[in-house]
Amino acid sequence: GKTRAKNGTLSPEETEDFLDGPKTDPLHLVSNTHSPIAAFEMRVEPPPLDSSANILNVPKLIPGARIVLGTGFSVTTLPKTRKGWGHLCRLISRGRLRAEKGTCHLTLDDLLEFGGDMAFLIHTPLAQTAQSGASGWLSQVRRLTRRFAEDCYLILAPKYDGQDPERFDWLAGLAKDLKIPTLASATPLMHHGNRRKLADVLTAVRTGVKVDELGRTALANAEQRLRSETEMRKLLGHHAQAVDRAAALSDSLTFQLDELRYEYPSEIAKGETAEDRLNRLAHEGLKWRYPSGAPSHVKKLLDHELTLIAKLNYEPYFLTVRDVVAFARSRGILCQGRGSAANSVVCYCLGVTSVSPEIGTMVFERFVSEARDEPPDIDVDFEHERREEVIQHIYERYGRHRAGLCATVVHYRGKRAIREVGRAMGLTEDTIGAISSQLWGFFDTSGMAEQQLREIGLDPTDKRLALTLKLIAEIQGFPRHLSQHVGGFIMTEGRLDELVPIENATMEDRTVICWDKDDIDSLGILKVDVLALGMLSCIRKAFDLLKMHNHVDYTLATLPPEDPRVYDMLCKADSLGVFQVESRAQMNFLPRMKPRTFYDLVIETAIIRPGPIQGDMVHPYLRRRNGEEKVEFPSDELGKVLGKTLGVPLFQEQAMQIAIVGAGFTPEEADRLRRSLATFKKHGNVSEFRNRFLKGMRANGYDDDFAERCFSQIEGFGSYGFPESHAASFALLVYASSWLTCHHPGIFACALLNSQPMGFYAPA
Repeated sequence: GKTRAKNGTLSPEETEDFLDGPKTDPLHLVSNTHSPIAAFEMRVEPPPLDSSANILNVPKLIPGARIVLGTGFSVTTLPKTRKGWGHLCRLISRGRLRAEKGTCHLTLDDLLEFGGDMAFLIHTPLAQTAQSGASGWLSQVRRLTRRFAEDCYLILAPKYDGQDPERFDWLAGLAKDLKIPTLASATPLMHHGNRRKLADVLTAVRTGVKVDELGRTALANAEQRLRSETEMRKLLGHHAQAVDRAAALSDSLTFQLDELRYEYPSEIAKGETAEDRLNRLAHEGLKWRYPSGAPSHVKKLLDHELTLIAKLNYEPYFLTVRDVVAFARSRGILCQGRGSAANSVVCYCLGVTSVSPEIGTMVFERFVSEARDEPPDIDVDFEHERREEVIQHIYERYGRHRAGLCATVVHYRGKRAIREVGRAMGLTEDTIGAISSQLWGFFDTSGMAEQQLREIGLDPTDKRLALTLKLIAEIQGFPRHLSQHVGGFIMTEGRLDELVPIENATMEDRTVICWDKDDIDSLGILKVDVLALGMLSCIRKAFDLLKMHNHVDYTLATLPPEDPRVYDMLCKADSLGVFQVESRAQMNFLPRMKPRTFYDLVIETAIIRPGPIQGDMVHPYLRRRNGEEKVEFPSDELGKVLGKTLGVPLFQEQAMQIAIVGAGFTPEEADRLRRSLATFKKHGNVSEFRNRFLKGMRANGYDDDFAERCFSQIEGFGSYGFPESHAASFALLVYASSWLTCHHPGIFACALLNSQPMGFYAPA
């Protein structure tokens, strides 16, 4: 290896070596892969698999964690059983909850307390010495091996510094003294040597320095990568039996993540089962919502929904949401439910939503479905100034060992990737800004990129610039950091900290888990989204002022419906301060749309969004609505799906139905398409479904032009598709804020100013 420059920077030869790099193309490891070892040395990229192709070869995933104690003692812990997984989660939770976010404080006593049903791979200090004394490395190993003798191993890992043979002999002797076996490990930091440059860039980003200034924190070489069995045997020489022990240990670890079973809180209260309690509360709510008697079709719908909920055992979930909402109402906190399962008769009767089922646009099975076998989804928006009261109530009710907010994994993409990699590589801010300005087409082809770089005054032959662009492309989709989800609460019947580790958030009195919402979905874990909405604060304050000054008591559900004066005001685009329709784009659209009914507001809310605009849905809808274009459907089946939106797909649910009805997708495939729409920003994998969709449409007799148009509209949803159920809940707030500003402009203006900061405009 080359020697380091004395001042801690890369020498000129090293800088040249970093920039020259390997002569083969790097193998890109996709960040959303489902296997821990997803990379193989190959020189030819395989053709992309069809998204419906079977996965034939899944490497065994061995979950575990490297635990570093306060003394520096380091051990990799691998759970052998489900019980061991629970111990590991509680161990990490203890260390995380003692410390601020991002750090962990653990002692050897903690490790001894929670070490049952785990294997321990002990890392040795760099120096070939072992301190004595109570806190010395050797004494800590002896305490651990005394307690868990059969489960301890000493790691044999190459350092690639020319002293490995002597080190292996010393470690083997040390293991013999400690009466524990050795175990082989490549201790890889990357899957392939080509990732060395990216590893150094990530180190530079993390430490806030340029790559040229990394000094000893840069990797000395590209050897810390995954190794084959043959390579490991060759590296270890006469200690190669440690490879066999690694294989034997791997076979003995029986725990798999699919053993995790999530138990939702049973919500049994005063001896009443969840089913009986939900039935009682729903029928009490029916009398509350319809004082003069509910229509027969609403009663039928309620019975139908309750039967389906009972069949799928989802009563506790609906009760939890109801109890959270009931707490908020008892404190005078205005809230409104939305989400796939929220716009149902059950939720209307429980007070979770104020959107009346009379609208009759939603089909309950589409959201709580036997075929899809997935948990329902209800988001509840609370006043933004008082949501913390609700969050703390949930912690108090379930205990912090049973409740936590889930996380969101933030990935590198677009401008952030350009900015951070560019700075680490030492590009000037002007150069980074110039590259950012070309974001939308600049990764298409090397020819185009070269031409575009020349147009913005950059030299595409510059070695450093070329490597920076390559690294920017390579880091796309790479996880950057773990962030707190906006409000996704997980609650369990047993200990949550035996299912997943819990840690402190940056914000005081918040505890979070480290899994993101996609992980939660994969394990079938139910979450309740507790969200904040500024307009709810404004509307509640307006209702309070109306009660104080005008002696009238309104709620979202009791506002006078379908008021012509409100629609006249909206048709004139007099919507400043009104929820969702106060932007310039909405003010431009309102006079052309001319909303006259509540469902028009549902469409209005969903259509002026980047997805429908990019998918070219706005103008066809307007032309059909105004009678300038004939409303026709390519088939009666699609007519049923698209009838209420005049043949233009506006909602996520319609995109799914087109895939099922038009392209012959199974419900499972359509659900995968829906998930890819929801995670588009992260993974961008909607296009995987393209061939399957076009082939299916062709087989069902639709022409290619129509199929292409349908898919481009579905792709438009990728960024910002809106479910119909969300649009209906938001439309109610559009109507409420419009009604208030139309009939009581002074009160609404006062409430709006008292709820700042919020909305589209500044208070002035």
